[in-house]
Amino acid sequence: MTEYRRILLDGHPVRVRREGDVLVAPDGREVGVDEAVHLPPTQPSKIIAVHLNYSSRTREFMTKLPPAPTYFHKPVSALNSHKGAVVRPERCKWLNYEGEIVIVIGRTCRNVSPDEAADYIAGYTIGNDFGLHDFRDTDAGSMLRVKGSDTLAPVGPGLVTDWDFRGKTLRTLVNGEVKQEASTDEMEWDMHYLVADIAPTITLEPGDLLFSGTPANSRPVKPGDVVEVEVEGLGRLTNHIVAGPTPIRSDVGAQPTESEEVVSTALGGDWEFRGIRTPSRHLYPSEVEEKTESER
Repeated sequence: MTEYRRILLDGHPVRVRREGDVLVAPDGREVGVDEAVHLPPTQPSKIIAVHLNYSSRTREFMTKLPPAPTYFHKPVSALNSHKGAVVRPERCKWLNYEGEIVIVIGRTCRNVSPDEAADYIAGYTIGNDFGLHDFRDTDAGSMLRVKGSDTLAPVGPGLVTDWDFRGKTLRTLVNGEVKQEASTDEMEWDMHYLVADIAPTITLEPGDLLFSGTPANSRPVKPGDVVEVEVEGLGRLTNHIVAGPTPIRSDVGAQPTESEEVVSTALGGDWEFRGIRTPSRHLYPSEVEEKTESER
């Protein structure tokens, strides 16, 4: 395995190779891993993420998976890096971490089989698919503001080649305490399947990122918290939460909400009707039957 990173070196973005605790540039310049100013390891044309994929997350939400994966899009403006600040806007309170493994596309990919997909993957990195659930009541279908707001797609610290995703452990820690822990063997659809499933209709370009899902126990974090995602063989992605400098405007558009849907999703899907009244209810049907009016 080889790990590559993108850092600022003398004010310029440079792709470097990790050699122990040192990052080495193509011209021989060196900088310590801890001293480097990190950039996202790639410059994607698009960021795609799968909804549910880990069995523990599916159980937590009391739901069932559809026959095939479903996805949403995170704008490239949401891209963030290792050690970057993740912003929780003022007037919002339900910002959740979601530790994930991210597939990095290596060459133009269109209409490939799962068996061919590995040839189009440059490597893997770590991501944190932060969700601003305050906007879930309006954006549950598209996830645009929920998952696409600025800073909510940190990836890094590096791109690791020749890494086998099978049987690897993923952990998310908040202020040093483990909050999520799972094996990639929990995934319903593996990395090769996800790439092949997107490629029939969407051309994947070099550098594109595909978030592969998160296990159970995504929970809210607040300004001042430090969130780390650790993946066996890929390293550790670290970010800190900060308060947004300006509040969400009250004179335009959808406003942050605290419905039962928002709160139950942020706290683990423990509302018995979670998902029944959202745009995604037909894709992820609840296993809890909605009570009739006479039973309430």
